[in-house]
Amino acid sequence: MKALIVGSGGREHAMAWKIAKSPQISKVFCAPGNGGTRLVAENVPIEDTNIAALADFAVKEAIDLTVVGPEIPLSLGIVDEFEKRGLRIFGPSKKAVELEASKIFAKQFMERHRIPTGRFRVADSPELARAILAAGEFGFPVVLKADGLAAGKGVLICRNEEEAEAAVTAIMVNKQFGDAGGRILIEEFLQGREVSFIVIADGAKALPLVTTMDHKTVFAGGRGPNTGGMGAISPSPYLNRKMYAQIMSTIILPTVTRMLEEGRKYKGALYAGLMLTDDGPKVLEYNCRFGDPETQSQMLRLESDFVDLLMAAVSEDVLADEVTWNRKAAGCVILASGGYPGPYEKDKTIQGLEDAARTGAVLFHAGTKFENGHYRTNGGRVMGVCAAEPRLSETMTRIYRAVERISFEGMHFRRDIGALEAET
Repeated sequence: MKALIVGSGGREHAMAWKIAKSPQISKVFCAPGNGGTRLVAENVPIEDTNIAALADFAVKEAIDLTVVGPEIPLSLGIVDEFEKRGLRIFGPSKKAVELEASKIFAKQFMERHRIPTGRFRVADSPELARAILAAGEFGFPVVLKADGLAAGKGVLICRNEEEAEAAVTAIMVNKQFGDAGGRILIEEFLQGREVSFIVIADGAKALPLVTTMDHKTVFAGGRGPNTGGMGAISPSPYLNRKMYAQIMSTIILPTVTRMLEEGRKYKGALYAGLMLTDDGPKVLEYNCRFGDPETQSQMLRLESDFVDLLMAAVSEDVLADEVTWNRKAAGCVILASGGYPGPYEKDKTIQGLEDAARTGAVLFHAGTKFENGHYRTNGGRVMGVCAAEPRLSETMTRIYRAVERISFEGMHFRRDIGALEAET
């Protein structure tokens, strides 16, 4: 079999790395890939938003399985186009992706079907947003979210009136997130522990993956603006068997079955970002894809053939009831460009990768390119330094030992990934 991975981030490198290990796979392509995917796949110079060119390539190369990493090609309808051409592709349809592409649709969907989430209001103008905030229904802190896709950064937590006014202006007036901020959600601020719960769905059933915990904010201790993710650990220290079962029965299965009932059959990875509150787990957001950086740590623990799971979902075959995971604690620390998640410079030379690899850590590239024999930065999140050891403390020691060997101008990272107090 030949596989095509669509995307260019750390998640895509981790998936390509795992898929390439399958005895069923003879060749892996990445489009467009990054500096690291070239080590496990052949990079193809087609942007992940060029749906027609990707489908043409898949037909020409007789690709047996395409796996889509990022949200943009999914929202553009890549799955619909591939399926129209009789190509097997892992990911939800354009109609199903609305769960992520519109936060307002997702909240209204949850409200219709009594899936636990926070209270919310919708504002389609700055004036209405200010009126809702002034009414005091939510108090402070309060959460403001751009409706559309914003690369994981369209969520602003406002602790007072001044921050709320600044957020409304940034999203709706200054268009910080472009058209994604044409409408906003105003939500109650949920308190508790945040966890990532990711499953593979085949349209009617859902297979949960091993638990993870993302670290969203740019600075240690849960401070600073949200990013696409600065690190992750697996398993989550805050999910027990009872909570796991509750999430499946009250959130995941209702989501998949109600989407089916609404004519939006959901096949692919479904990511529920959850808050474990005193009233039980509640949905913060849905993503219609595998997590990043959660996937990096999950792939280090997966013992089953990843291709089998993907193919079962694509073909609506029987999803395995059991997946084999090792019992190690996995972790991932993201190395980011200076200024990220705000404006940042690219094209900085990356030093020390060979030394870092000798520590036993696994390096999943994200925003990198390989030119003239050197790796250079090419994005905000540059690389994930990962490991899996019997104990989380051993994992993080190995990871940070490798991080010390890597350098590039402006490099920054969180030093508290895996610390239980990291997301207080």
